[in-house]
Amino acid sequence: MHLQEWGRKVRAILVLAPLLLAGSWAAVTPGQNSSNAAAVAKPALPGSADDARTGEPASPDIPETKTAEVRPESFIIGTEDVLTINVWKEPEMSRTLPVRPDGMITLPLIGELKAAGLTPVQLQDQITTALRKFMSDPQVTVIVLEVRSLTFNIVGQVLRPGYFPLTRRMTVLDAIALAGGFQPFAKQKKIYILRTEANGKQARLRFNYKDVIRGRHAEENIQLQPRDTVVVP
Repeated sequence: MHLQEWGRKVRAILVLAPLLLAGSWAAVTPGQNSSNAAAVAKPALPGSADDARTGEPASPDIPETKTAEVRPESFIIGTEDVLTINVWKEPEMSRTLPVRPDGMITLPLIGELKAAGLTPVQLQDQITTALRKFMSDPQVTVIVLEVRSLTFNIVGQVLRPGYFPLTRRMTVLDAIALAGGFQPFAKQKKIYILRTEANGKQARLRFNYKDVIRGRHAEENIQLQPRDTVVVP
């Protein structure tokens, strides 16, 4: 009896074993296996839905670097700016040339023409009008290739003297910082700015660095204008 009962138990185990194994495999579906594998193999991408699943904050977007744009309708041409003048189907009339210190440019057929003080669109219209004496329908484009008029100069006892672009608001303190600061023997109380006024005369504007950084005579920290020269003795 005992042998027969033991034999029945063995057969019952052999019958139930495959069912138990099948049930355990069914608990983990193929779809779950593939998704788990993907979670290991695929790193979370910043800013994607993976960040929400992992609980990690999304990486901030890196802002694009924007370059200064010369807008033809608002930019005023200055001396030493480099212009590209294209006349459609007239390559001998097209030129790339700087604006002279007197504000003039010279073009074939037209001769001398004032460019400084005009916008590219205004200069384009003037060239077009002048060329109508020589051709029926001139198509003119004026492009500011290089902006050299919007600059200031800093000289003397600074670490990086030279010309710098003036494409944004800049004070004397900003200029000194841009030039790397002072050299050891700079006379910080005797700085001055040379500025050419509308009548052609040169003004000398004082700037006492020691006073300004202590909150005194803030009016000396003037906003620089194109072609100003900051002198640090």
